[in-house]
Amino acid sequence: MKRSLSLFGVIGMIGIALCALPFVPALAALLPSNLIQPENSGSFLAAGMLINKESVGNLFISLKTTFNNAFAAAPSVWEKLAMKVPSTTGQNDYAWLSKFPRMRKWVGEKNVKSLEAFKYSVVNDDFEATVEVDRNDMEDDNLGIYGPQAQMAGESAKQLPDEIVFGLVNNAMITNCYDGQYFIDVDHPVKQLDGTIVSVSNKGTAVLSCASLALAQGSLGAAEVVMMQFKDDEGRPLNVKPNILLVPPALKATANTLMTADQLEVGKPNPYKGTYEVVVDGRLTSNTAWFLLDTTKPVKPFIYQERKAPVFVQQIDPQADDVFSRKKFKFGAEARAAGGYGFWQLAYGSNGTV
Repeated sequence: MKRSLSLFGVIGMIGIALCALPFVPALAALLPSNLIQPENSGSFLAAGMLINKESVGNLFISLKTTFNNAFAAAPSVWEKLAMKVPSTTGQNDYAWLSKFPRMRKWVGEKNVKSLEAFKYSVVNDDFEATVEVDRNDMEDDNLGIYGPQAQMAGESAKQLPDEIVFGLVNNAMITNCYDGQYFIDVDHPVKQLDGTIVSVSNKGTAVLSCASLALAQGSLGAAEVVMMQFKDDEGRPLNVKPNILLVPPALKATANTLMTADQLEVGKPNPYKGTYEVVVDGRLTSNTAWFLLDTTKPVKPFIYQERKAPVFVQQIDPQADDVFSRKKFKFGAEARAAGGYGFWQLAYGSNGTV
């Protein structure tokens, strides 16, 4: 009899519980929210998305993928003009540029090249691009604005070497290289076999012109003759062979005409047709300056020095000060790099003023 009453009691309790189920949500609504979802659960419900460690991590994985895709797709031209030099410290020393060894006939003892008293060091700089992600945008599922920013950060990171190298080009006539002179200058000191010093110029003033054969010879032609006549400190030709004509957009048509026209004047064949690769870039700040470069050798006219390649970085710790105090997560790119000048003999520049 007792066993039967117990069985009926259990059935009755189950029935009461089933009848109460429809009222559970209403009851839950009356309870304090911290009893339903403890503060230490690491997440909270929002209208747009559930904000917790996993959802924030997934969002930033997506942003990193967008960044990397934009980085890979971004165009870059710096490798046409500069050599990449790895850096393992805060700066690199380029005193070795003053004496680059060349093969010579071995008579008697070896002629050991010694470094001149030039000092030329390139110090690495820090670079960054940072984007804030407001937690409110995450809660409201308003994240579409961050995809384009991740793309722009990726493209900017890819083109950091371009920015550095074209900064070198723009300042080539006012910034020193390894010999203590401006990279593009009229008085580079070159020691002769007898110990005397002569001044050698790799700078011109002629306007780049295709208006006539004579004007082309006086600008582009004069530049190539000067470069191909450069000699080392033993009086031997350096065998410089320019291959790139670097111009701003304002000189694009002129440069292309010089490289493609059959004739510059009626009855006078164009001797410059197809001789150089034309590189046009809007980051050149002068509308008149142009440059002839030899980038065929192991050492190039410009140096891109890389200490740390551009990388994606993020701050997604929910306990970070910015997140706690300002509701801001962060992502972006960081890098350490610098630029410098290689052999001035591999470049000729004209300010295009005459």
